[in-house]
Amino acid sequence: MNKAALPLLIGLMALTGCAHHYVMQLTSGSQITTASKPKLKEGIYYFNDAKGEEHVVAAARVREISPASVAQQEDKPKPMKSKSAKKRKWYLLWLA
Repeated sequence: MNKAALPLLIGLMALTGCAHHYVMQLTSGSQITTASKPKLKEGIYYFNDAKGEEHVVAAARVREISPASVAQQEDKPKPMKSKSAKKRKWYLLWLA
């Protein structure tokens, strides 16, 4: 059993090393997660999705391509609360 376990373990480690996901950030701000590394041919990126279907995106629409482990979510700015715009209770509206 130990003789079969070592090659099996090495085989599993080799296969998991090949499964890299990439994140394509587009100029519109949206993100696309790909199952394979996008390949650039004549100004168009070709990539496979999780289902194995091939998709294309124009290179002019792509801002950045990075591995999914390195990609960071962009923080959207939070709206500032002004101190002058307090919420008033409905029963105190007749006083204003």
